[in-house]
Amino acid sequence: MTQRPTLTITLGAALVAALGYVGSQASGAAMADRLAAAAGPALADAGTPSVEARFANRFGHPSRHPVLSGGETLEDEERTKAARAVAALPGVGGVSWIDGSVNAESGESEFEPLHCQEDVDGLLRTRTIRFEEASTALVPASRILLDEVAAALRPCLGSIIAITGHTDRSGNEQANLALSMDRARTVREALVRRGIPRDGLRARGVGSSEPVERLTPEDPANRRIEFSVIRKEPLTPTSVDTPGPR
Repeated sequence: MTQRPTLTITLGAALVAALGYVGSQASGAAMADRLAAAAGPALADAGTPSVEARFANRFGHPSRHPVLSGGETLEDEERTKAARAVAALPGVGGVSWIDGSVNAESGESEFEPLHCQEDVDGLLRTRTIRFEEASTALVPASRILLDEVAAALRPCLGSIIAITGHTDRSGNEQANLALSMDRARTVREALVRRGIPRDGLRARGVGSSEPVERLTPEDPANRRIEFSVIRKEPLTPTSVDTPGPR
C-alpha cells in the first residue's frame, strides 16, 4: 500500500514524457513535410528536377538537414547548384549527398553535414549511457546503445567529436570530476573498438559543474554522457586529451 503513490507518480511521469515525445515527433514530421514540399520546386528551378531531398535521418526521424539523391549523373557544378538551391530554403540546415559528399559551398557561407549531431541527440533523447554504481563499467544496455551511437557518428569521420562526462552533486566533487573523466574515456575507448578513429575523439569530464537545465545539481538524472560534433578540419591534438592530475 505504501508504494502505490510512488508507482502512480512514476507512471504519470512516464506518460507525460511519452506524450511529449509523440508531440515532438508530430511537429518534426510537419516541419520535414513543409521543407520537402518547398525543395521540389527549388530543385526544378535550379534545373535539377531529378534530384530528391529527403528530410529524415538514417533512423527515419524527421530532420531539417536533408540528404540529396538522384544526382549521380550530374556534373559537379550541377550538384553544387542543386545543393545551394535546397540550402537557401528557410529552415534548412546542413545539406549532404547520399554518397557522403559535402556541398553547397560558396564564398559567403559554408554548409556542413550536421546530421550526425542530430542523429546522436535523437538516440540519447529517450535513452542514457549508464554505468554500474560508482564505476566505469558500462551496463549491458548501454553497450547496445553505443553500437548505435558509433553508427550515427561514422558518416562524420574527420570531425572532432567531444565526449563529455557529467555527474550529479553527490559525494566529493574532486572524486566526481575524476569519475566523469574516467567514464568519458571509457566511452571513447568503446567507440574506438567500434571503428571510430581515436584521433578524432576528445574526452573530458566536468563533474557536477554543468547540470541539466531545470534540474538541481543533486538530481541523479545529471549523470550522463554528451557528444558534440565540433567541426570538420584536419585533426591536431588538443590539451583536452592530456590526462589531468590523478
